Amino acid sequence: MDTTRLSPAPDVPATFSITDLLEDHHERTPAAELYRVPDGAGWRSVSVAEFRDQAIALARGLLAQGVVPGERVGIMSRTRYEWTLADVAIWYAGAVPVPVYETSSVSQAAWILSDSGAVAVIVETPAHAEVVEAARAEAPDLRVVWQIDAGDLATVTASGTDVDPERVRDASAAVGLADLATIIYTSGTTGRPKGAELTHGNFVLLARSAVEDLSEIVHQEGASTLLFMPLAHVFARFVEILALAGRIPLGHTPDPSGIVTDLGTYRPTLILAVPRVFEKVYNSAEQKAIAGGKGKIFAWAAGTAGAWSRAQDDGGRPGALLNLRYRLAHKLVLSKIQSVMGGRLTYAVSGGGPLGERLGHFFRGVGLTVLEGYGLTETTAPLSVNVPSKVKIGTVGPPLRGNQLRIAPDGEILARGVAVFRGYHNNEAATAEAVVDGWFHTGDLGELDADGYARITGRKKEIIVTAGGKNVAPAQLEDAIRAHPLVSQCLVVGEGRPFIAALVTIDSEMLPGWLAAQGKDEMTLAQAVTDPDVRAAVGSAVDRANSHVSRAESIREFRILETDFTIANDYLTPSMKVKRSAVLRDLAGTLEELYRDAAASRS
Repeated sequence: MDTTRLSPAPDVPATFSITDLLEDHHERTPAAELYRVPDGAGWRSVSVAEFRDQAIALARGLLAQGVVPGERVGIMSRTRYEWTLADVAIWYAGAVPVPVYETSSVSQAAWILSDSGAVAVIVETPAHAEVVEAARAEAPDLRVVWQIDAGDLATVTASGTDVDPERVRDASAAVGLADLATIIYTSGTTGRPKGAELTHGNFVLLARSAVEDLSEIVHQEGASTLLFMPLAHVFARFVEILALAGRIPLGHTPDPSGIVTDLGTYRPTLILAVPRVFEKVYNSAEQKAIAGGKGKIFAWAAGTAGAWSRAQDDGGRPGALLNLRYRLAHKLVLSKIQSVMGGRLTYAVSGGGPLGERLGHFFRGVGLTVLEGYGLTETTAPLSVNVPSKVKIGTVGPPLRGNQLRIAPDGEILARGVAVFRGYHNNEAATAEAVVDGWFHTGDLGELDADGYARITGRKKEIIVTAGGKNVAPAQLEDAIRAHPLVSQCLVVGEGRPFIAALVTIDSEMLPGWLAAQGKDEMTLAQAVTDPDVRAAVGSAVDRANSHVSRAESIREFRILETDFTIANDYLTPSMKVKRSAVLRDLAGTLEELYRDAAASRS
């Protein structure tokens, strides 16, 4: 199959907008729980009516402060309730929220605020306010900055008490499916970020499609979800709208490092996360077991979970002996992992990168079905996702209704439908290059099976061509190596070189536990780089990655770096993607040394 069938999109009036999702919810069940906010060691419920009143009151304040329909308002904050409140209030005022990653530098913030024409910015902390103030010289339209931690949202709300509520109703009623909802800037792995213009229709129609296609998850009894991804990311923004469309109570947690604690107190039924979260959960559980002298039991239980899951593929059933082993593994190990995640978590959606079959099968054995999906900023996040009725681990599922996928002759994935953005802000040339004859060119390579399920095989611009003319997709190798608990990041290289090599960084959080499990003394990252046991462990990860590819595609040499790839050193985007060009530029000397030493060794 090279083109999927196009299912009908949800039937929604052209006058509908995101705030109408909340209005519908309020009309039917005003007392229902909509959000949960942290309250001491637990969570406090916020009803539909309470949130709606707060959002409309803040919208009146925004109008009183001079924000007019169509203007842009930036939001720079960690993931928290006030972000969603600001988002919805800006939409009620007929304006357009523009997210800025809370880790953004002055130059990054300046570009987003200037290019979008933001007239105001809502920030979380004094540090964020300092970044925006430093960027103000390059953002001539910026008039005012409000700080959440300083209580400015309450001040803005109070300023709107004399504003006629009809002004809010008129502003929101004037917005329909075709109107701009937000401008989300791409992560900028290959240059200056581009602003993707996403409409109310993109969010509303796609969210309604997801509610229909994933109804078994959305409508399960006691459904709730916990959001810990940055709300500046398109995936998190979609989750925010999906919760409104599906009427799922949503909680926010600003610190991903505390996610295990929050899962235990919040106890969601559904989470949506990037693959790194699932890798961390697995690696932490494995290292804890090893540290407690139960490494072999964990490895046996993980293998059993994977075998039990694979036996169910294609409608199969595990045999009696495997079922017996699985029940024992679940009692001894797997149930404890399930309990750590809150005990009620049955489904997760993974996006933003490949999860890998190993983790997919493991978590299904734990009792958590991870539905892998696929999408980009330009497609409002999910273009496709596995559905509960037919999960194919290792694929990213079929397209959500209202969307269509096509595989071009060169293997590139093309898309069209309700998810696809309307174009790049102030950049007609980039829009014309990305959207040809109505099809958005994703830049990703993939294939479709007979059921229309997509499988991602690589990134078109990241294909490495070796000196011998061999085309190598680095993602498969990188993902396999990152699965090792010691590894933080990996970059596969080899463009124009005689063989493939890899640059690897160590996960500083996992290193102490790994060393203790090996009976080794504590050491610094610099010491770990040259430690024979650390090198052997990373080498085993490289060998495992190589087992999935041909000899010509395999990694022949690797170098462990003393410094990790991070957002702070500008080697990672805020969405945790490696900036390949920046790493290759700054570490050109390291690469030359790697290949020179390899040549000398071989000669």
